[in-house]
Amino acid sequence: MKIKFIYILLTLFILTLSSCKKALDLAPEGKLSMTDIFTDNNKVGAFLNSLYTNMPMKGVQYESWERAPVEVSDEAWGTMDQGYGMSTLMYNGSASASWHPFLNFGNATDKDYWSRYWTSIRNCNLFISNVNKATITNETDRKRWNAEAHLLRAYYYSELLKWFGASIPIDSVSYNFTDDFSKIKKANSYYDVVKFIMSDCNFALATAELPWRITSDGEEGRVNKAMAEAIKSKMILFAASPLNNAGKDYWQEAYTVNKASLANLKANGYALYNKVNFPQTYLSDIAFLGPNKDIHTALYNEYFNVSMSYSSNPVDMETIFQGRNNQNQSMIFFIDGIGIGGDRTGTCPSQELVDAYETIDGQPILDLKKPYLDDKHTQPNYNKANTLYDPNDPYKNRDPRFYATIYYNGSKRNCMWGFAETPACYENYPAPAGVRTRVISTYVNEPMTGISNTNSRLTRTGYFERKFLHPNSSTLMWLDGARWKFFRLGEVILDFAEAAAEANKLAEATEAVNEIRSRAGMPDIPASLPKAELILRIHNERRVELALEENRYFDIRRWSLPTDDLSKTDRWVTAMSITRNSDGTFTYTRIPVRPNERLCYANKFLWLPIPLDEANRLKAITGVNWQNPGW
Repeated sequence: MKIKFIYILLTLFILTLSSCKKALDLAPEGKLSMTDIFTDNNKVGAFLNSLYTNMPMKGVQYESWERAPVEVSDEAWGTMDQGYGMSTLMYNGSASASWHPFLNFGNATDKDYWSRYWTSIRNCNLFISNVNKATITNETDRKRWNAEAHLLRAYYYSELLKWFGASIPIDSVSYNFTDDFSKIKKANSYYDVVKFIMSDCNFALATAELPWRITSDGEEGRVNKAMAEAIKSKMILFAASPLNNAGKDYWQEAYTVNKASLANLKANGYALYNKVNFPQTYLSDIAFLGPNKDIHTALYNEYFNVSMSYSSNPVDMETIFQGRNNQNQSMIFFIDGIGIGGDRTGTCPSQELVDAYETIDGQPILDLKKPYLDDKHTQPNYNKANTLYDPNDPYKNRDPRFYATIYYNGSKRNCMWGFAETPACYENYPAPAGVRTRVISTYVNEPMTGISNTNSRLTRTGYFERKFLHPNSSTLMWLDGARWKFFRLGEVILDFAEAAAEANKLAEATEAVNEIRSRAGMPDIPASLPKAELILRIHNERRVELALEENRYFDIRRWSLPTDDLSKTDRWVTAMSITRNSDGTFTYTRIPVRPNERLCYANKFLWLPIPLDEANRLKAITGVNWQNPGW
């Protein structure tokens, strides 16, 4: 563990947020003694602000604007595979304890989790140990700041636990150079770390001075009680899951905690985003959101393209905590012919993700128990009860969220297209560069938006990402994207549904998952499903509702046993290779994105490695091997 000890001097850095007038922009520069800091009200507040510095950015803020966790799961493929990207390095197995793409690659803000999160935990401990005796002018501030520090420590611990597992200590004290570090002990279990996280969340929840919602721009980015409930919901679910439960049954506790968290969130004003608030954009004739301007498609796409405002009654009542910066629209969607120097098209959703979307009658496309008949996922095992799906017209009659999330062959987009059409662009020729509507044709040999395994400007999979993309934005017609939604009520509802089903509260689980489906315009899951089938449906609902939000990477791991690998999901990822026939019809063929397997599916990839130098240092000091298995 890279503990950055602060004994006499502490350097506080100015946080680079959007306005120097914001609360989190007050941290001073320079070196100060601990006495200087904790005997001055403003410096105490600045130290608190510094605790936010290492919060990740997520979304497209990984190295080279990749969505690394999304592209390393079975949700998508990244088009940096002709270059030197995080995802490509993972596909090629270029990861070790001494150098791992997620920890060491590039200059992105979202990397080096081990060092950054332990630094923040150390500073949280320093703050918590000093806040009660510090010089703070207002007692309300003292209590609120203490609650924020506890909640931030809980957040950083939850991130460490998600990435590295329980091979970490539970550290709630501030160490000095003279302390005996040989007595540092690894946590007894994943569950024990989760209980520590939950205790910090409960401290924050018990603090009256900490609000449930941030209601002014001047406090933008500060944590709130709702975030404490969301962290509890997620982490107790993770603790109960097969990868982490050490053979013990924590599902009843997960159900109880999630039920209380969900009730508290709703009681304090959190609700699903349930209205199209900007119909002039999302229900316009040129938004092309779903067949016949489907209101559910428009609603879902709008939610992910609107940042939550800081007010007591925001349009978005669902988002619990969002990122500091807007997502870069041009980094989401590069197919307008420009991109970053016209070099690549970004994240390409996988055929596996597309297969997860049911038909509009509520029937899964595939048999959820065994979705594919072969290891490479080229032979779908169709759900025999589904009568609407047509393999020769595969994008018809699908879940409205499909049309809000995926650009597919035959879909349309109106934006600034930076190229003139060529005769080989059959659906679009002739047309000049400019603002216009274009058919997104993804078949083989379509020169501008077709499928290719070598040209990074084209799609790898037959699909482009749409979920976080404003309907009309392009790199030549700039529109800012929304801020990343770290926690939202929809996820908590699904956390509760899963925990309730596993705890044999099947009626409550069904009711919860149907709340999500109702917002999406999908039929209810039948109330009579047996437990095993209901759990499969809830798992699939998570996959669809939370698609491309960095949840799937962790879900497929926590649903595994400690002895499992990821070969069923991550070894092979498929594309839809489409041939345009002379009569204008299409032939659809499933193929692996590339002919060789991805090499990031072995058992050791269930966890990130502890950086080698740190693991060696810990072993030398404590005599215990802290490294995760396989690394």
